[in-house]
Amino acid sequence: MKTALPRTPLVTAVAVASFGMIGYAVADTSALEQRLLELENRIAAAEQRATSAEQRAAIAEAQAAGGDNDDVMEERLARVERQASGEEGFSFNVYARSGLLLGEDRKSIEGGPYVTPAGGVGGAVGRLGNEDDTYAEAILNYRMQFDNGARAHYRTMLASGTTTSSDWDGDSNLNVRQVYAEFSDLPSFTGAFENASIWAGKRFDRDNFDIHWLDSDFIFLAGTGAGIYDMQLAESWRSNFSLYGRSFSDFPVRPEYPGDDGSTDSLILTSNNYFGNWQWMVNALSAADNDERDIGSGQTAANSGFHTMVAYHGDSFFGLGEGNFKVALLHGQGLGAEVKGLGSDGNLTDDAQATRLGIYGTTYLAPSWRIAPVLFGEMSKDRYVDGDDYKWLTLSARLANEITQNFEMQYEASYQYMDLDPNGFDGRNAVSGDFGKLTIAPTFKPQVGGFWQRPEIRAFASYTDWSSELNDYGASAFGSDGFTGGQWSFGVQTEVWF
Repeated sequence: MKTALPRTPLVTAVAVASFGMIGYAVADTSALEQRLLELENRIAAAEQRATSAEQRAAIAEAQAAGGDNDDVMEERLARVERQASGEEGFSFNVYARSGLLLGEDRKSIEGGPYVTPAGGVGGAVGRLGNEDDTYAEAILNYRMQFDNGARAHYRTMLASGTTTSSDWDGDSNLNVRQVYAEFSDLPSFTGAFENASIWAGKRFDRDNFDIHWLDSDFIFLAGTGAGIYDMQLAESWRSNFSLYGRSFSDFPVRPEYPGDDGSTDSLILTSNNYFGNWQWMVNALSAADNDERDIGSGQTAANSGFHTMVAYHGDSFFGLGEGNFKVALLHGQGLGAEVKGLGSDGNLTDDAQATRLGIYGTTYLAPSWRIAPVLFGEMSKDRYVDGDDYKWLTLSARLANEITQNFEMQYEASYQYMDLDPNGFDGRNAVSGDFGKLTIAPTFKPQVGGFWQRPEIRAFASYTDWSSELNDYGASAFGSDGFTGGQWSFGVQTEVWF
């Protein structure tokens, strides 16, 4: 005989609600409010249990009918428990931003954290009230756990970005940025590998980290390959190894090689090591035949490189109070001179070298005031031609005042100094000067509290100015009509992640 599904909590809740309605006319108002609150809590709890209860009932029914043996039933029951707890099953994550950025003439203007001439060599500035794009990531996950305790995680990530404000964009780029599988808790792994996980596919490295307020990673390792995480090489030494492949485009097609599509592979071999709060990362890069490519001015590209990073992940605000901070020093040569996006720039010369320092922290100055200061700078030379020299330094601070549970005022001040000498590369001119931006952004959110609370909706007004000499650089929006410094911009934006 078919067993009824155990929906007792929901049935009881409906009955309570019905009797409450009958007695409404004579009930005390405060008592009724209390009863309604209890009812809402009971309904929420019942709904959370409903799916698990239904599956349990179906399994019990099959067991009573003799459809499966006891061991299979126990495993199916255990799987229901894991799905209810989130250890197994489907999940969905999102990052998205979308906004309108207008100039004083009510026309769209150039924006983004890399809008300055230094942006072409990684010099980001504050992003609040400075973004003109729509960008979205949709991340699909499925997690499994097996009888022997092993776990598997499969992920696909779709991403799209555009700068048009139209509802339909024929030029939108939809990309599959991640497709990989990762296995962990493998019972046959012992010793140093006991807690290790292995993966293969296309992915963002798990241990990338960024400066959110500049939309700049400290380090961004990504591509297609394989790796192993969390080998315990000593009591206080945890290590990751990986091999990633990327592609350089615009390589000259060679007729003598059938099938040559004008690209070459960039390979990154990584050792990422953790000692408590310290991180030491070492990377070797290679790109076969990349040195056969003419990158202009009689220069040829590098076919190898080296990169290293030392970082500290602090669990306080520089030891001064509650909060957190991160600091990282990076250096690279040859193909490693693109110190953030590893293996992403195939135009670097053999002699290229770059050194970058990044520091940020977050803390509360008072119960309703929080601040996130940033220092970010780089020096590089012989980057694209012998004798070029690029220097930039960004100072930025995001400040927020939490006024109500759903409203706060955000402020951002950002300054950048740059001294750029391309030595004639790509027709660019040597310039030096300053950039500054001030933004005020009234912000609504479901609940305030900390810099990582999203979603939020902002309106903003920004004033930006820069040295007139920067308009002559020749490789940025600076100097174009209506974009010559000393201007206001206005807009609205939403930002979401979960």
